[in-house]
Amino acid sequence: METATVMKSVISLFLIMMAGVYGSKKGFIDSHTSKGLTDILLEIALPCMIITAFSFPYDEGVKSNILKTFCYSFAAYILIAIVSKILILPVINEKKMILHFANIFTNTGYIGFPILNSVYGAEAVMYGSIFNMFFVIFLWTYGIMLFQGNTDKNELIRQILKALRNPSLIAVYMGMAMMMSGLELPGLISASASAIGNMTGPISMLLVGAMLYKIDIKNHLKDWTIYYGIVVKLIIIPAVLYFISLLIRDESIVSDCVIILASMPAAAMTSIFADRFNINKDYAAVIVVATTLLSVLTVPILVEMLL
Repeated sequence: METATVMKSVISLFLIMMAGVYGSKKGFIDSHTSKGLTDILLEIALPCMIITAFSFPYDEGVKSNILKTFCYSFAAYILIAIVSKILILPVINEKKMILHFANIFTNTGYIGFPILNSVYGAEAVMYGSIFNMFFVIFLWTYGIMLFQGNTDKNELIRQILKALRNPSLIAVYMGMAMMMSGLELPGLISASASAIGNMTGPISMLLVGAMLYKIDIKNHLKDWTIYYGIVVKLIIIPAVLYFISLLIRDESIVSDCVIILASMPAAAMTSIFADRFNINKDYAAVIVVATTLLSVLTVPILVEMLL
């Protein structure tokens, strides 16, 4: 795919984000509307995108890639956690924890999936959904522990069980069952699910835009940790993953998908968790918005390197 095509996809999402800014400014995307859109996104649109990603013929190569995706995704999360822990040593206090969380948990579903779909098609979204399984599991275990401190055994088990019931994971279970059984969705259901799944990108960027309008970014312009965090998140970590792919000589679609998703901007859950636990929520929101804005520059360059 040419660079211009990738740029078109990313810039399109950025323009939709500007529509979210406008909606927030005019007041018709308020906190209540944002919550409703978030629920639609996570409970309906994203699962529909995932389930339709499994709706195509499989060969042995695809099945082998699925197993490889499980291994690569798990390894990527462990590697990113280690690299992030080392790189953010210069940062202190709550900012260190927020940057560490942002480095590990990227915007896979909101931005990553639409980009994968645009660049590689439905097959890539299927691999991305497996990567997203680990996102959900680690989010509700390690991610929660970062914000609330040590978690007792019973609470940890409860969080894991909750994560396994996530709608996106249920969509993966259904997709895997379809793959193993050879069943396909009826044409009408598949078309409807695909149409709903296509709303994932627009809805997500409207929400990011609404968030952007509410933040006074100027108050954070003198904070060096913001710039350092952006460089680590969008440049250093992707570079490390890309270098490793070169070392192991794997330029497959699976490797590309894992690298792209791991290199997405900080997940919106960064600011959502910060708000929930009342931990430097403005700083967390700035990290989410800043990495999202600058990913318009970094993501096309990364994708072009991989293609």
